[in-house]
Amino acid sequence: MAVTVLIPTPLQKFTNNQATLECTETANIADLIENLEQTFPGIKARLCEDNGQPRRFLNFYVNTEDIRFLEGTNTPLKDGDEVSIVPAVAGG
Repeated sequence: MAVTVLIPTPLQKFTNNQATLECTETANIADLIENLEQTFPGIKARLCEDNGQPRRFLNFYVNTEDIRFLEGTNTPLKDGDEVSIVPAVAGG
């Protein structure tokens, strides 16, 4: 099973400047974050609060669906899914 992960530019310094990653053996978003941490130590602290929940200024999407409206970090992943990590944008 392979899931494609799209990494935003500000976080690419933690992924050896890779914008797209392929992750395997990920049952859900929580597993994906743990797998990213194993491969790229330190990235989890940039993605999650101390309680393991995504930082509020980062949005995670699975195939264009916001995980906040799915099952959060328990949102299941299947082969071929695309996970986008998108920093929140604010302005006035």
